[in-house]
Amino acid sequence: MVEQFVGTWKMISSENFDDYMKAIGVGFTTRQVGNRTKPNLIVSVDEQGNICMKSQSTFKTTEIKFKLNEPFEETTADDRKTRTVFTMDNGKMIQTQSWDGKETNIERVVTDGKLIARCMMGDVVAVRTYVKE
Repeated sequence: MVEQFVGTWKMISSENFDDYMKAIGVGFTTRQVGNRTKPNLIVSVDEQGNICMKSQSTFKTTEIKFKLNEPFEETTADDRKTRTVFTMDNGKMIQTQSWDGKETNIERVVTDGKLIARCMMGDVVAVRTYVKE
């Protein structure tokens, strides 16, 4: 189900990410770093079926392990403490983060050999595009 996401993905573009970070409450300094960072996304699955998603950059590396449809506590790269759940819907991996009465969705899909991540908060949408290394 998540096989198409497995691999190392290199970011090639990021659109509207500053507005998205602003919408989720990221401070100015962290946004400046976030806008300059082009992380690699490494997705793997272990023998127990746990999915591991690692975001690796010169600035910061974060890693989460999870099972689909099982909520867990996540500390995000910008230090938010969220209740997160991943689901699959029509080939899309959807990450829903909830914190302080707010909610954001990150929808990932593989199309034409590219991984497209749509980060949505209210009516703000950022699109980050990755290619496989």
